[in-house]
Amino acid sequence: MPSSSLIFALSLQHAPYVGPISAKKLIAHCGSAEQVLKSSKKALSKIAGIGSRVVQSIHLKANMIAAESELSFMQKHNIKGLYFESEAYPNNLRHCVDGPIVLFQKGNVEWNQQPILSIIGTRNPTNYGIEQCERLIFDLKEFNPIIVSGFAYGVDICAQQTAFENNLQTVGCLAHNLSETYPKSHLNYRNNIEKQGGLCF
Repeated sequence: MPSSSLIFALSLQHAPYVGPISAKKLIAHCGSAEQVLKSSKKALSKIAGIGSRVVQSIHLKANMIAAESELSFMQKHNIKGLYFESEAYPNNLRHCVDGPIVLFQKGNVEWNQQPILSIIGTRNPTNYGIEQCERLIFDLKEFNPIIVSGFAYGVDICAQQTAFENNLQTVGCLAHNLSETYPKSHLNYRNNIEKQGGLCF
């Protein structure tokens, strides 16, 4: 999605009372995020299920200011913005009604070309739990799955490190933006994951 179009989606995503469900409803009605922002408050208020608080928040100047800053950061740090209607957006996430309208990704992942295996678990696994996680990934290696996890302590980072060791793509789905690394001790893993998969938010 060109940055000239992405900026409108980012602005809509920054609107205080516009969640993914409302955003998609607005885009479906107006045709694009750009047209949502260019539509009058009167026109938007006529859309079924869109309340006055949502309508008022769409045209706040702060939204576009935040979007411009965000886009600049993305370009500087080579972060992609996957728009929910683009081919690059994960098909499995596209079917989630509350999936984000823009998914932020750092790294190189072709979401729709390979099977995806999500592995999450306790942050304090036993040795047996670690062994089973490693064995599961090794046994499924021949299917070349993308291993997705949460980049957290325990099972999550075990799954991602094991994927890396087995030359499989791995993606860390962060609970925070891509400018941070948490936990800090996982900073050592970040470069490897970005080279052999990616991080998303």
